[in-house]
Amino acid sequence: MVNRTKNNSLNPLSKMNLRTKTLLTIGLTVFILLIVVISSFFINSSDITTNFSVINNPPSLEHLFGTDWMGRDMFTRTLKGLGLSVQIGAGASILSSLIAIGMSFLSSLNKHLDSLMSWLIDLFLSIPHILLIILISISLGGGAFGVTIGVAVTHWTSLARVLRAEIKQIKTSDYVKLSENFGRSKSWIARKHILPLVITQIIVGTILIFPHAIMHEASVTFLGFGLSPHEPAIGIILSESMKYLATGNWWLALFPGLSLLILVLLFDIAGENIKKILDPTSANE
Repeated sequence: MVNRTKNNSLNPLSKMNLRTKTLLTIGLTVFILLIVVISSFFINSSDITTNFSVINNPPSLEHLFGTDWMGRDMFTRTLKGLGLSVQIGAGASILSSLIAIGMSFLSSLNKHLDSLMSWLIDLFLSIPHILLIILISISLGGGAFGVTIGVAVTHWTSLARVLRAEIKQIKTSDYVKLSENFGRSKSWIARKHILPLVITQIIVGTILIFPHAIMHEASVTFLGFGLSPHEPAIGIILSESMKYLATGNWWLALFPGLSLLILVLLFDIAGENIKKILDPTSANE
C-alpha cells in the first residue's frame, strides 16, 4: 500500500485530472500534425531530385526512409505526400460538413424535405465510396480538386444523419415551441436555438471525417485514379513500391504506409479528445 502511494506521488501523470490529460493529448497530437503539414509546405517538387548513384538504398542516417528506384529520398517524398493528403482531407471534410449542415437544416423545414434527405442518405450509403469517388474525380478532370470533391460528396452522410436526429429532438423542446408561438421565423429559430446546440457535433464530426477522407484519398490514388503519377501522394508511392517488394526493398512501402497510419490515428485521437472537451458527458461513455 505504501509502495503504491509512493509510486503515484512520483508519477506526475497521476496528479492530472481527466481534463488536463485530454488537453495535453490534444495539444501533442495537434503539434505533431502541424509539424508534418508545415514541413511539407517547405518541400518543393524540385527538392525531390533523382540520384541514380544511390538507387534502392536501405534506411540510413543520410536517408532515414531509404531511397527509391530513382534515387529519390523517401523521407522527403513521404513528408510531401502526407502534406498533400492533409490538404485534400481538410478540403473534403470541410465541404462534407457544409453539405451535411445544409441538408440537415433543409430537412427540418417540412416532412417532404425530411423524407427526401432520408432517401438521399440511403442512396449515397448504398453506393461504394471508392467507386463514387473515382467516377466524380474522372468527371471533374482528376487532380487534387477532383479527388477533394469526390471525397466530400461521399462523406457527408454520417454527419448529416447525426445532425438530422439532433435537430428533430431540439425542435420538440418547449423553448422552440414557445418561440414558434411568439411568431419567430424558422430561420431565426435555426440560428438562435438549433445551431448553438449542434455546433459541438459539427466540429467533432468535421474532425472525424478527416481520417476517412485521407484513407479514401490514398485508396483512390493507390488504384491509379485522381492524381497524376508524378505527384508524391502516399497512395501513388505505395502503388509504385509494390513492383519492388519482391526484390527485398521493404522500406519503400513500410515507412510511407506506417506514416499514413500514424497520421490517421493522430486525427482520430484528436477528434475523440476534442469531443470529450466539448461534450464532457461523452468522457464517461
